[in-house]
Amino acid sequence: MPRSCIGVNIKMRVIVIGGGAAGYFAAIVAKSKSPKTTVTILEKTMQPLAKVRVSGGGRCNVTHHCFEIPKLLKAYPRGFLALQGPLHRFQPRDMVAWLQERGVELKKEPDGRMFPVTNSSQTIIHCFTEEANRLGVSLRLGAEVVRVEKLATWVVHLASGEVLEAEKILVATGSASKAHGWIRDLGHSIVPPVPSLFTLTIDDKRLQDLAGVSVADVEVKVGKFHQRGPLLITHWGVSGPAILKLSAWAARELHSLEYHADLIVNWLPNEHQETLRASLQKKRQIVPRQVISSEPLGGLPKQLWKKLVDAAGITKECVFSQLSRDLGEKLIKELLQGSFSSIGKSTHKEEFVTCGGVELDEIHFRRMESKRCPGLHFAGEVLDVDGITGGYNFQNAWTSAWIAAHAMVDEESFL
Repeated sequence: MPRSCIGVNIKMRVIVIGGGAAGYFAAIVAKSKSPKTTVTILEKTMQPLAKVRVSGGGRCNVTHHCFEIPKLLKAYPRGFLALQGPLHRFQPRDMVAWLQERGVELKKEPDGRMFPVTNSSQTIIHCFTEEANRLGVSLRLGAEVVRVEKLATWVVHLASGEVLEAEKILVATGSASKAHGWIRDLGHSIVPPVPSLFTLTIDDKRLQDLAGVSVADVEVKVGKFHQRGPLLITHWGVSGPAILKLSAWAARELHSLEYHADLIVNWLPNEHQETLRASLQKKRQIVPRQVISSEPLGGLPKQLWKKLVDAAGITKECVFSQLSRDLGEKLIKELLQGSFSSIGKSTHKEEFVTCGGVELDEIHFRRMESKRCPGLHFAGEVLDVDGITGGYNFQNAWTSAWIAAHAMVDEESFL
């Protein structure tokens, strides 16, 4: 049986399993808080901080410029209640300050997303790696964990056959399915993971040849779920913030439907049937001989407008004076309640997030510690917590990692 290394003049050992955003940040915070503690990150791949590298198209969407906790919590489809306490301890403002203290300045974009002023994820990666090296955090790459057990100490078994010991373990393995196996063996329940933050595949002539066309403000619905924001038409269907947010909230329902669902699009959410009827009537009076397909309403892109006019059964030559009441109503329906059949999903190239993971009722969120295995902590996406697009998932990683790190090295911090 492995010997315990807890004792006088013996350094406490912390092992962080997972070298992603949550794991790396937790290791840095723990080592900074307790310099005498030996902190080791075990990363199964040869590239740590992989999601940080690709986030935001390589710019790294570090967090969101939302410092009001009640508003911030609304960005988490799952886990918002559990995060309430943790976010009061370490929120986006704190992460911005932490980076600023280390020479990294962030900027806010119009939609609230925050990026390094360099527009490069390498800035964040460099900050983390330099800080870890300065503090003496040990990083082991190609170190895949296959089993964890609690004997006199925590015992970590690697795929290589090597066995390591620690007094405290932090699990920050994201959505890795292999890790779920040994987490279950430790007595934890896993909520089945399903994709979140994805685009929808739609084969519809109304969208053909429109790849790259965007609309700044639309409302989209699937069943009882609805979101509003920019929408981008792609080669395969639709993407953009409105779709990504909808995919997060409706992740489980869309998964149960195998991503075959009716997507209702309101291209002009600031308009109503009555106002559009009035606009069409005004066009009949002011520009009766104007071709309808050349005169977009509501500032819609001309290419999209032509497609919707055609879908309503209005010919290319039809002028406003010729527009019948019936065709006018069909056009209004296309504008406010266009129905598109989703036939699948595509992974968003900048982010891959899942909902699901360790059951939240089994975690003390004041310490990010297992209720079933004292000394076992969790952070990041390995938990059944996920946010919409915009930096919220990284903020969950920073917050949970910060709390877990303090709890592991300071027994009195959160009692």
